Amino acid sequence: MAKMTLIAMVQDVLNDMDSEDVNSLADSTEEALQVASIIRTTYYEIINSRYWPHLRDIGTLDAYADSDYPVHFRVAENVQTLEWLKYNSRSVTDTKDKYLDLDYMEPKDFIDYLNLRDSSKSNVRSVTDISGTTLLILNDTAPTKWSSFDDEIIIMDAYDSAVDTTLQQSKLQAQTYREPTFSITDAFIPDLPGKAFPYLLSESKSVAFNALRQVGNQKEEQRSRRQRTWLAREKGTVYDSTKAQNWGRKR
Repeated sequence: MAKMTLIAMVQDVLNDMDSEDVNSLADSTEEALQVASIIRTTYYEIINSRYWPHLRDIGTLDAYADSDYPVHFRVAENVQTLEWLKYNSRSVTDTKDKYLDLDYMEPKDFIDYLNLRDSSKSNVRSVTDISGTTLLILNDTAPTKWSSFDDEIIIMDAYDSAVDTTLQQSKLQAQTYREPTFSITDAFIPDLPGKAFPYLLSESKSVAFNALRQVGNQKEEQRSRRQRTWLAREKGTVYDSTKAQNWGRKR
């Protein structure tokens, strides 16, 4: 199925409900706007039901670049899930870049790991986290571990002060899943693969009939179940989107 604009989907749903047709959402009926809202809600439910390969991004996170928080990064608001991190561990004596995987640790395990360090040593710096917690951070080596206490701020276990005074955004690589936006405008096309549009449309019709007509639509409900079952089996073109993820933002 080809991708559809929002106004085309609204018109399709209204037609099945024998409702008044509209030409534009800008001057549409209240019912048409309700249908558009149902499509938006249904869309986000579908997006949050799995990890969609087309929403993967290779990029970075926002570094604090603050000497008080030398190992802190902020996760952007539109990041739904963080898959993995790499950091350029190139030292002052290395002749080329050296990107290494960073290991994720659960918050308590991360704190326990840091607490094993000797705070009296010159290569251990006591950093007061934004939460007020004291973190024992190595200052003579590149990071190898990371964690997050709130799913918004990433904390790493070390930085090499001989190279940089803080960890650098430009040296971090990350694979993330972004959460797309949805616009209630005529020409807006939901960010979904074309193969998922039948499910979005059928599920929206099913919800619209129940919410706006207080009756079920058995045919659309059956069609929606078939599409949901098929999508659950469908893999990404080059990536198995059903595999377990390492870390995800709170929703």
